[in-house]
Amino acid sequence: MVYMDYASTTPVDPRVIKAMLPYFDKKFGNTMSPHEWGMEARETLETAREEIASLLGAAPNEIIFTSSATESNNLAIKGVAFANKERGKHIITSKIEHLSVLEPCRWLERNGFKVTYLDVDSYGLIDPKRVEEEIRDDTILVSIMHANNEIGTIEPIEEIGKICEEKGVYFHVDAAQTFGKIPFKIRDLHVDLLTISSHKIYGPKGVGALYVSEDVRMEPLLHGGGHEFGLRSSTVNIPGVVGFAEACKIAEGEMDSEITRLTELRDKLIQNILETGRAHLTGHPKKRLPNLASFWIESIEGERLIMELNERGIAASTGSACASGKLEPSHVLLAIGLSRREAKNSLRLSLGRWTTAKDVEYVVDVLWEIIEGKSR
Repeated sequence: MVYMDYASTTPVDPRVIKAMLPYFDKKFGNTMSPHEWGMEARETLETAREEIASLLGAAPNEIIFTSSATESNNLAIKGVAFANKERGKHIITSKIEHLSVLEPCRWLERNGFKVTYLDVDSYGLIDPKRVEEEIRDDTILVSIMHANNEIGTIEPIEEIGKICEEKGVYFHVDAAQTFGKIPFKIRDLHVDLLTISSHKIYGPKGVGALYVSEDVRMEPLLHGGGHEFGLRSSTVNIPGVVGFAEACKIAEGEMDSEITRLTELRDKLIQNILETGRAHLTGHPKKRLPNLASFWIESIEGERLIMELNERGIAASTGSACASGKLEPSHVLLAIGLSRREAKNSLRLSLGRWTTAKDVEYVVDVLWEIIEGKSR
């Protein structure tokens, strides 16, 4: 089986599993307990927080552990909205955001807030000037993803961040697809809130985090015992945060070599698939994630293509999604100007730590057979 869906989720690295194991049955304390097991759990929690903060270039007390990137996005958007509603009720985002950003924004619209959804160009890029033009006196938050999960385009976050900083507007970035994959530091991006995820970087599922700058006013979503500096009450998932921290350390140590290796494999994949003459690249050709290649294919519906690839032992994904029993084209692909038919013919291939050159060659050969009806 060739796994080409690393943008969806990653296998847990064996080194991460090894680091987590003692915290299931030996070091199992609750961070809020006053005894030795609890004190050990608190120390472990703060060590993990420091390690993740280090990779981001943040202070440890600015890292809030959550259960997922979805929860982090909801906490950032709703938390800022309700804490600052007296100052304003206007939010800016884009039409290509992950649904865990778009759906909270739509929910806020139903509860009296106003949301501006920015257009993107044919590559999926947001124009920072449009962000500046849409900021008004009652704007309290801008939320833009670092890189798109379907087409891989990397957004001009630093430029947008500077605009928000100058205008005095909070800036949230969903970095679930970039954290641990491309280098960046919080201060360079000029962000106030930033979402990260464990299972995208070979850590366990069920744990994420939200960077929250010390000067951000926000309300918690979960109320209870006051965990995570009062912003996320819930018994802390110690095995999860240990695994997340270990995954971060591994990612930091291997990032440069992985970027080089994966970019080379990605470019080889793109070049050979485009040579069919019936595949069209989606997303920016250069400003894109090192591990993601995305296309729309003439005359082949994405869902059928994915099934055929699966039958040949290849795991991939399509930009289309099933909603309420009806196949709907991706909102991202429609936003970059594809027709509904083209958007339904999408293919996303995402590479990762265990992808080899042999894997890429096999995927290319199979795609040629499916698309052209013959071998290369």
